[in-house]
Amino acid sequence: FSSNSNLFIWDCRSGLPRCGASFSDPNKAFKIDLNSNANCVWHIQRSDNQTIRLVFSYFKFNPSSSCETESIKVYDGPSANSPLLGQVCSNTDAVPVFQSSSNSLTFLVTTNSVALTRNFFVFYYFFSPETAIENCGGSLTGPNGIFTSPNYPAAYPEFTYCVWHIQTTENSKISLEFQDFFLELDQNCQFDFLAVYDGPTTNTGLIGKVCGVSRPTFESSSNVMTVVLSTDYANSYRGFSARYTSVLPTSLTCSSDRMTIVLSKAYLDSLGYNETHLQLNDPSCRPVTADQVIFSFPLSSCGTTKEEEDQSITYTNIVTLSESGNIITRKKIVQIVAKCIMEKNSTLEVIYVTENNVIQNTTSVGSYNVSMSFYDSDSFSSPVLESPYYVDLNQTLFAQVSLYSTDPSLLVFIDTCTASPQSDFGSITYDLIRSGCNKDDTVVTYPPLEHYGRFRFNAFRFLRRAPSVYLECDVLICDSNNVNSRCTKGCVSRHKRDTSSYTWKTKAVVGPIRLKRDRRAADHLALPLFTAVQIYLSRYDYQKIQNSY
Repeated sequence: FSSNSNLFIWDCRSGLPRCGASFSDPNKAFKIDLNSNANCVWHIQRSDNQTIRLVFSYFKFNPSSSCETESIKVYDGPSANSPLLGQVCSNTDAVPVFQSSSNSLTFLVTTNSVALTRNFFVFYYFFSPETAIENCGGSLTGPNGIFTSPNYPAAYPEFTYCVWHIQTTENSKISLEFQDFFLELDQNCQFDFLAVYDGPTTNTGLIGKVCGVSRPTFESSSNVMTVVLSTDYANSYRGFSARYTSVLPTSLTCSSDRMTIVLSKAYLDSLGYNETHLQLNDPSCRPVTADQVIFSFPLSSCGTTKEEEDQSITYTNIVTLSESGNIITRKKIVQIVAKCIMEKNSTLEVIYVTENNVIQNTTSVGSYNVSMSFYDSDSFSSPVLESPYYVDLNQTLFAQVSLYSTDPSLLVFIDTCTASPQSDFGSITYDLIRSGCNKDDTVVTYPPLEHYGRFRFNAFRFLRRAPSVYLECDVLICDSNNVNSRCTKGCVSRHKRDTSSYTWKTKAVVGPIRLKRDRRAADHLALPLFTAVQIYLSRYDYQKIQNSY
């Protein structure tokens, strides 16, 4: 098992892996194999005044398990009564790394009753944080740059842990390429590895984990990427030399009478498409192709839709990338949604990309991030991950709008929720909530809780046998310090002309919901089903815009 000889922990009497152990070695790497109904505790502690870094470089749970039934829980101290540092589950989208605050650490592995072998590879080491490796990690903020592993091209040090945070200009992506790459080779990259994350942290969004001899490439979905190099105590090689560049796959320009959408040919190539696969809402409007692919057209043409709301007008068009003329395809359906929002004294340009109608990247104005999801019960602890969401007629459905913000003073208020059989909310709509008032007899709204707005209703279908139901909700975000804000008013009839202000107004769309009987029919026909989830934010200046009720 590679060159490390002390990787397995075995019970000599039974010939099976030991359930739990206590270690005082300055560093150790070991493999854990467990079966069902395990509840095993490992303790790490020594007298030196150092901290511990614990790396789960490989983990394999029962694939169908949840965090409630199977997990690794890591505690910052000598027992499971110490503060919880975090946990690892089957759906953990990262290479978990934990760091203690003192010289002791505990982790507990729990498995459920399903009879199969779970595999984990763990290594830890004691270290002094003040003795940081020179040229190890840091922040990279230019439009492009080069960084290398410590000592490159000489061998990297043992017990290296470097984190690079890369941030480029807004509306861009990051392309990461390696001119040279040589880490210790292992099938599962358990010993030395490089991990790349699609975002600002190492907690989630793992794009890939690599080792060995290769020339890997990675691309983020936004202008932020995180790169981690982790090594153990043996077999060091020359490491890597990497270059990152800022990529602008799409751009949007709005004038008082025209919309211009520019797409990179390289971006289209990366998706397996070219300019012949593109079309606007009106397919007769074609792009001009040179070094880039450019759609430029008057706001009132090419199928552009217009929507007036309060003191703004929004013009929207969609570039769709899809294959035609074939019976089947294995390519993602991509849509680029372009919005020109004309406000009283300014113009906002909003463009986002969806794949299979699931949002991939959003570029908008502002810092608030809002999403809407279905949950399986009124505890709102387990989101529904299947899509489409198949339900029984009259089944109770639980919906939650979540605001991701560190500002504790913000409130979320669901003002209006409308259902439609179409994702564009065209001809037929049905009100569930309007101006904070329940319009459907089965709707129940929950009191505001932290950054969440919640409600429930019973599933229905539209007449004329429309197969899907989509929900679109107008959501207000208010400052809780303003006792007269719209979020505190509840149900308000518009004829009362309430003019209380709100800070932000957002719109969230989720769906489709389909009946289970339609699922059986779809399974019988073996047709692909695509979800359509669209979330977009529209910022309204607090000083300029006030809503009238």
